[in-house]
Amino acid sequence: MNRRAMLGAAAAAAPLALATPALAQANPEVRWRAASSFPRVFDVLYGTFEKVAARVAQLTDGKFRIQTFPAGEIVGGLQVLDAVQAGTIEAGHTASYYYIGKEPGFAPFTAMAFGLNTRQMTSWFRYGGGNQLAAELFNEYNIHGITCGDTGAQMGGWFRNEITSVDQLRGLKFRITGLAGQLFTRLGAAPTLIAPADIYPSLERGVIDAAEFVGPHDDERANYVRVARFYYAPGFWEPGARLHFMSNMRAWNALPDLYKHALEVACAEADADMVARYDFLNPQALRRLVAAGAQLRFWPRPVLEAAWKANEELNADLARGNPRFAKIMESYGRFRTEQFQWFRIAENSYDNFAFSAAQTVR
Repeated sequence: MNRRAMLGAAAAAAPLALATPALAQANPEVRWRAASSFPRVFDVLYGTFEKVAARVAQLTDGKFRIQTFPAGEIVGGLQVLDAVQAGTIEAGHTASYYYIGKEPGFAPFTAMAFGLNTRQMTSWFRYGGGNQLAAELFNEYNIHGITCGDTGAQMGGWFRNEITSVDQLRGLKFRITGLAGQLFTRLGAAPTLIAPADIYPSLERGVIDAAEFVGPHDDERANYVRVARFYYAPGFWEPGARLHFMSNMRAWNALPDLYKHALEVACAEADADMVARYDFLNPQALRRLVAAGAQLRFWPRPVLEAAWKANEELNADLARGNPRFAKIMESYGRFRTEQFQWFRIAENSYDNFAFSAAQTVR
């Protein structure tokens, strides 16, 4: 090669040499620690968290890695928000309604009794203003939140004794989450919030009389059927339960845009994947639970009607005393009215016929 050709080749390579350090600088190595509110045994709840971390690493060529920890390894299941807010950890995966003791307005961003189902919640968050309202609240706690998974409609829980009337709820020690605890207080029960890892031993020791968690798949893994036989449906206080990936605001703001987008993509995938996985696993688990001795029951209509009335009164009382809750519920309630009207026409009318026809029409 002559001298001129050698100089030309060197000049052509120069932009590549300059570009490599710039590329590395634009995509720094980032390592986060993130805690879950759920123990490892709950493979869909905690497993979704692991999937999000793996997907983020994949989308960023391994440059952004999130190390996940189950409940109890760094902080307890109900302390995730506090740890993220303080910057003890960069992120967490949790349900915002665990923190209604700080602010009742956290509840609608996970689940409300007789509220929006999973599909309707997705629509409210993305197109009905839910994400904007959540951001207003989360930002005050130094947190950036992204919706990240949904359980679908949940079961109504495990009871030591059969419930046939509202009177039988009086004095009932019931593990339950969110504003549903205040709802059951109005029905005469004695609700308590217990972290998922502590539900089984509390039922076994008789500390509580009943407990709700999610649905058949998780409930089977937790072996609740061994300590409480009556299994109720539906969990009318959780027609869907939306989880959030919460990031410390400083940690979030420090991320390159590419990494923020990767996390948003991974969480959006989790919104769809978690409920799809539950829909696949729950029917199989329910059959096994019934075979193992679970007594499947449905809430009597008088209990549902009493709960509906108590819930409407509870929401009205909270709105009168809390402007933030009132603002959130104005949006949520208006959206629920429209969605209920639409779903009655298409979705519900189809479900009511087809689901029963599968068993009765020959």
